Amino acid sequence: MATKPSLPQGTRDFGPEVVRKRNYIFSTIREVFECYGFQPLETPAFENLDTLMGKYGDEGDKLIFKILNNGLSDPKNSEKARGAFERVLQGKSDKDLTERALRYDLTIPFARYVAMNHGQLSFPFKRYQLQPVWRADRPQRGRYREFYQCDADVVGSKALLNEIELVHIYAAVFTRLGIQAAIHINDRRLLAALANICGTDSEMTAITVAIDKLDKVGIEKVKEELAASGLNPEQTGLVERYLSIATGSADNQEVIAQLQAFFGSSEIATAGLESLRQLLEGTTTIAGGCRIVIDPTLARGLNYYTGTIFEVKAPAEVKIGSIGGGGRYDDLTGLFGVSGIPGVGISFGVDRIYDVMEELNLFPATVARGTQVLFFNLGEKESRAAFGLLQQLRERGVRGELYPDNVKFDRQFKYAEKKQIPFVVIIGEEELANNSCKLKDIRTGQQQTLKTEQILEQNFN
Repeated sequence: MATKPSLPQGTRDFGPEVVRKRNYIFSTIREVFECYGFQPLETPAFENLDTLMGKYGDEGDKLIFKILNNGLSDPKNSEKARGAFERVLQGKSDKDLTERALRYDLTIPFARYVAMNHGQLSFPFKRYQLQPVWRADRPQRGRYREFYQCDADVVGSKALLNEIELVHIYAAVFTRLGIQAAIHINDRRLLAALANICGTDSEMTAITVAIDKLDKVGIEKVKEELAASGLNPEQTGLVERYLSIATGSADNQEVIAQLQAFFGSSEIATAGLESLRQLLEGTTTIAGGCRIVIDPTLARGLNYYTGTIFEVKAPAEVKIGSIGGGGRYDDLTGLFGVSGIPGVGISFGVDRIYDVMEELNLFPATVARGTQVLFFNLGEKESRAAFGLLQQLRERGVRGELYPDNVKFDRQFKYAEKKQIPFVVIIGEEELANNSCKLKDIRTGQQQTLKTEQILEQNFN
């Protein structure tokens, strides 16, 4: 008995209409990246396990898809694998069982690429990357186990101009897509200063991870997690005070003023706040309906961020979470033995952007359309003439088809309607004799008889 086909949980098939809509998003992002001087790059779907492990924090490491080693059917390898599996069950990685993993994001593979090729690269090096990533997460709306990221990063420069341009890139893309997004910005140095005034620098990661969950679990759960991490009530109270800054306020300058008052003379906080001020000054002319929000609650739970951090949120009427994020990481290549190469980057969540555009009906009507004109098949001689004319149209860039079989009109019309082909061309015995053809716009029902040469000049949009 044949097994009923199914998909792995957290993955999806994409039909032609969906692929065309996704390609519209990809091409929009790619065009903006290219406008800002970024170059394309691709890295393998999987990396060595030690390239990925330990780069995303404990929470991220748990979501990495590990790949079993080849050759486990060999008795010698199988014996090793059994012992290794026991060690894995104890929470340890073991190269006798797995030494490779699917990439979790595009940033660490990019850092690995820069570390391996820094002697040949011209800095600052600006790259963009549009590829799938995999995470062993619990699937839900807007969260998948296989999904695409579209990243743009600049390495080899500490200039704040890079962050300013990345904000403009976000605004340009979302404006072109018709999404009125909110670009939330914070600086990890403020979180480092927060850990410092709490008197617990060593707990910065725990504080950051807890704050990163604020939107999902609320302040009380965050306080519980902080207490479980070892913070006393006074320290937890300081974190709560920090998170309450400017609640309900839409004025970015007021938020910065409150943060300055909270941190006082802290040097690291002052540096972070100055960057935020300069970012605001450099992005007063961002495109379209996007807005910038200085957000003290933004944490970005990944360990490698060191300065500015970004998170883009969809319009409030779409309950889907962030649709982009990123930040500065000034020594990421140091993880691979190459220090002193600063970097900053952003990422677009294409799968969530697609869901937002579907819900808000933002895709142009023509995006999902493929074939522009269908030639009916009315017989051997007629179809031969139709094919010759179709080829001339294709050479002019028109997307067209000839129905492959000589079947009833009704069946060919239904094919055109189902594929949303706007025009059909009919060449029958009479048209063949008169060197003419009938052109019908299915959308309006309008039909006209044209000479063959006139067809070549038609607009099929």
